[in-house]
Parts: sequence; structure tokens; C-alpha cells
Amino acid sequence: MAYDEGLADRIRDVLEGASGITEKKMFGGLAFLADGHMSVAVRNDGGAMVRLPREVADEYVGEHVSLAVMAGREMRGWLVLDDEEIASDLDLAEWVRRTVDYSRTLPPK
Repeated sequence: MAYDEGLADRIRDVLEGASGITEKKMFGGLAFLADGHMSVAVRNDGGAMVRLPREVADEYVGEHVSLAVMAGREMRGWLVLDDEEIASDLDLAEWVRRTVDYSRTLPPK
């Protein structure tokens, strides 16, 4: 299954004008990197994945937000947002802001 181009365009709209943002196709989806760090990705099986500090990521887990799992292993600090969580442009923008702000605190690549 290909990633959701509409969601990718919505993320592009949120990131418009932001410096240091690049796009990279990864794992069948599309990742948006902030200063070289993967921040938000459009998943090939729906929804998005975002990166937050490990110590706070668990606080967001709920009905439409789960910990990311890759190869059967939980990826601490990575969250999967289902389509309902990011249905509104306002909610999507808030998630993108959170994850890009965090990525910009990481050491330069």
C-alpha cells in the first residue's frame, strides 16, 4: 500500500516556510526530516508516525495514539497517530509542531 499523498500534502502545508526541512522516502512511506532528524512520517499503512522525547511520549498514548512497533519491538519515543487523531488540520499542525520542535533540540547531524 502506498502512503497517503493527501496527508503528505497537509504536512507540507504545515511545514511551508520552515527551514531545514527535507523529505525522504523510507520504509514505503514518506519521512520529513528537520535538520537531518526524522520528525514525522506518513506511514504506508495509514496515519503518521512522530518522534517525541522518550520521557514524555508515553503520556500521549491513548485511543488514537500508540507506541510505534517495528519488527516486533516497541520504538520508545516514536508514536503512531491514526487517521482520526490527525483528521483536523489544527490537530495535525500541533503534532507536527511538537515533533519538529523536539527534533531541533537533538545534536546536529
